[in-house]
Formats: sequence, structure tokens, C-alpha cells
Amino acid sequence: MTALGTTPATTFGTTVGEALITLLEAHGVDTVFGIPGVHTVELYRGLARSNIRHVTPRHEQGAGFMADGYARASGRPGVAFVITGPGLTNTITAMGQARADSVPMLVISGVNATDTLGKGLGFLHELPDQRGMMEKVALFSERITEAGQLPGALARAFARFSSARPGPVHIEIPTDVMVKPADDIAAVLSNAAPPAPAASAVAEAARLIKASRRPLILAGGGAKQADAALRRFAEMLGAPVIETANARGLLHGHPLCVPASPSLKAVRALMADADLVIAAGTEFGPTDYDGYGDGGFVLPPNLIRIDIGADQLARRPVTVGIQADCAEALGALLAELGSAYVAAKDGETRAAATRAAALAELSPAYVAQVRAVEAIRDTLPGAIIVGDSTQPIYAANLYYDHDRPGGWFNAATGFGALGYGSPAAIGAALAVPEAPVVCLTGDGGFQFTLPELGAALDAGAPVIFVVWNNRGYREIETSMLDVGVEPVGVSPAPPDFCKLAEAYGIEAERLAGIGGLSDALKRARAAGQPRVVEITVD
Repeated sequence: MTALGTTPATTFGTTVGEALITLLEAHGVDTVFGIPGVHTVELYRGLARSNIRHVTPRHEQGAGFMADGYARASGRPGVAFVITGPGLTNTITAMGQARADSVPMLVISGVNATDTLGKGLGFLHELPDQRGMMEKVALFSERITEAGQLPGALARAFARFSSARPGPVHIEIPTDVMVKPADDIAAVLSNAAPPAPAASAVAEAARLIKASRRPLILAGGGAKQADAALRRFAEMLGAPVIETANARGLLHGHPLCVPASPSLKAVRALMADADLVIAAGTEFGPTDYDGYGDGGFVLPPNLIRIDIGADQLARRPVTVGIQADCAEALGALLAELGSAYVAAKDGETRAAATRAAALAELSPAYVAQVRAVEAIRDTLPGAIIVGDSTQPIYAANLYYDHDRPGGWFNAATGFGALGYGSPAAIGAALAVPEAPVVCLTGDGGFQFTLPELGAALDAGAPVIFVVWNNRGYREIETSMLDVGVEPVGVSPAPPDFCKLAEAYGIEAERLAGIGGLSDALKRARAAGQPRVVEITVD
């Protein structure tokens, strides 16, 4: 249920722009990412004397990706300030990625003066219908026309983030509204929570579980905050746990863990053999379940599905649907099953056989790339590894066991935006400063957002940028060759990344292959500053 409460009346600044900053502080925001412009100057009034940190990317797409990485690493919404027109359109790609991966992101933009909107008068940064455009990407978009609307709009955004499947939300403020007086308005805070799991659904699910002999669990990104409950649930059932890419790290090293893609034949065979599948926080997206586009994924016929969103539960047939937060639903199932439940005896054996068979499906090149990712994990325990669309990321999304819940995420599934890795890693490093943060990117994707090296330096974000340099878009080239297309446009010449890093005042080193990677990572971590490690590969 969503509940909103008004805090005691508080006098903010004299303008809507000043009130915005204080309201964001009241909602627990400590960092915003943005590039100021003439259409947002008034939104920055009061920011310098607030407790909110402002981080300046080199492009508004970077602001969105930083907010995304901040949100995934911290579990709190990421916030971006952008100008109207090109600033907002530059952010749409990042919002699309956040929408695809259910990442809580608040984008606050300017828009031209109220009496000019929709008239096509040619004002600077004018769009025909900015809010209408944003409604196609955001969960919802609101325009503020009076000071009193601002607390409610922010409250609705934060309530959505905490009580339903999250994503990007957009709020726009016309330039003439930013300067309106906003004295004595009160913050509207939300204690909104996801719906409690229905007792009837939990009871029916428990009945199915008790009757099963070969249960199986599918864990997606929606379960990444439920690691403790998931572990207890899997152990009670004796059920293997298949992790999609966004769930990696939930059961690191556990004998029931299957850290492999459901696109692999071995994983699909394990699913087909199960007499009951419990899916927690996964939307069954094709980039996870049918990555090769062979149509071989079949939805389990006996399916219990847990999801925070009623719309998601309605999209596919289920035997039992439980609308709830994954941790709460799993806890309710544990209580309903009780201590007398007898676990399946062969779960660990089934999981071990699937792990071995799934790894055997990978090509030697992919296995070598997985070993490179494992070297990063083992050298920097508990690191957050943020990926772009590059070969080692594709390989590890197929098979890789990370050691930190929520510490493995990338843009190689779902929306698939290139250039994600670098700015998202910066956001993650600022959100969790005590953790090592590695950006694993290719030479192609790195060039999409290469200037964000400067943002990392400005913000003091000690990201280790590991650049897998194979001189082009090799994954795309392989796809062309596989279908008999002569490769064209897949070999953009990379710059000298080390010299570019040094031009920003960032130390860099180049490795020929992955030999020496562990030592290079240790040196980078010890430096406590942004650092580039380039790996040249054939």
C-alpha cells in the first residue's frame, strides 16, 4: 500500500529552484549528476550550500548512466539534472536502459516558459512536446506549474521507486515556474511499500512445493536484495538456483548455485527436468532466456512466479503468481512450509552437473575471457564490476559466479546501450566508496563515453577502467561472419588509450594479453585514483 505523509511545515528558500534542493534532501538524496545550462540555472540555486553533491559528467547521457550505476550499487534512486531539449534527449538512452532493467532513476529537467510551450515559436532548445516524448520512455512524466505541486510530484516518484517495479521518472519545470516563490511548503514523504504477499497465493505455492520432487529456482535482478532469504529458501527446498546476469553474486560458491545463462542448452535441460519452477524477480527477457535467438526457451508449465509488478505477472501464464517484494515473498513461503518440510536430495548433484555442462558449451575463447573476469574477482574480492558490451562481458553473462550480491551489472542484456560502462562505474564508485569498482569495457564502447575519464578525476572516483582492446566491434563482426555477411563498419581505429588517460592526468598501463592483469589491478587499487589498464588482444 502507498502511504504519503506530510512533514511539519518547513520554510524553504524563496523560489521553486531552492525548494527543489531542500525537498530532495528530505527524500535522502545525497548526489545529483548533471550539466547546468541556461534553462536550469534556477534549479541550482541553493545547491552549493546544501549537503547534496553535484557531479558534472561530460555529456548528459553520462549523467543518466551515472545515476543508473549509483542506483544499482546503492539501492537508492539515482538523480540527474538536465536542460530542456538536447540535454533531455541526450539522456533518453540512459533512461531506456534504466527502464529495461528496472532501475530507479529520477530525471529533473527544465522546459521553456509555460506560455511558449507547444507553439513552435523557435525558442532555444524547444521541442514540439517534450513531456509527451518523455511519457513514452519514463514510467511517468509530470510538469510543475505551481510551487505547491512540487512536493507531491517528488513523493509520487519516490513512492513508485519503493513500492513497485522501478524505472525512470521525469519531472519538468518551466523556466518561469523555477523562480516562483515557494515559501512554507512542506515535504511530502512516502513510506510506500510493496504489496504484502497474498496469503492464498502463498498457501497454494507451498502446496505445490510440498508436492514437487525436483524443484528449481530462477533468480533475476529483482531478487538481488533478497540474498539471505533466497539462500535459506534454496537450502530448505534443496533446489538448484539458476541466476540470470542481473542476479549474479547471490549464492557465490554455493553448491546449489548455477551461475549460467538460461540460453545455454544445459541450463534449459535442467529447467525441462524440473517438476516445479519458482521464478523470483525475473521477467523472462529474451536476452537472458533466448540469447541466441533460436526459439528454444519454453516457459515452464508448472510455474510459481514472484514479482513486485502486477503487470509483469499478467504478461505470461503462471500456475501461481505472488505479487510482492522477493525477500518478503520468500520469507512468507519459508514460514508456510515450516520446519517439517523435507528437502529434495539431489539438488546439489543436479546443480553441479549443470555447471559442468554449461561451462563445456562455451568456446575456448569465451572460457579464456571468463577466466579474465575471474582474475578480476579474485584479485579484488567484493568488487563491483560494471560492464559494457564487450566480449568478456558477453562470455561472463553466459557463465560466471560473482562474489558480491548486486556487484555484477552491465548493459549487454536488455536495452544494450554501448557506452554504459564508464559513467555507470563512476556512479557506482560514488555510491559505494569503500568497494573496489572496475569498469570492464571494450575499445569500441569505451569511445562512446571516453570523456567521462575527466568526470572520474573531478569526482575523485577511483574506478579502474579495464579496456579490452581487440580493435573493433568483434562480437558484431563474428555475427556478420556467422550469417555470411562480409564485415563492414566493425573496425573503428582505437586511439592510444594510455596517452589519452595521461592527458587527463590519469595513470595508465598497457598489457599484452591478460598476463600481469592481477598485478596491474593491485597497483591500480593501491593508487586510490582513477586508472586505466588496457589489455590488447588479437
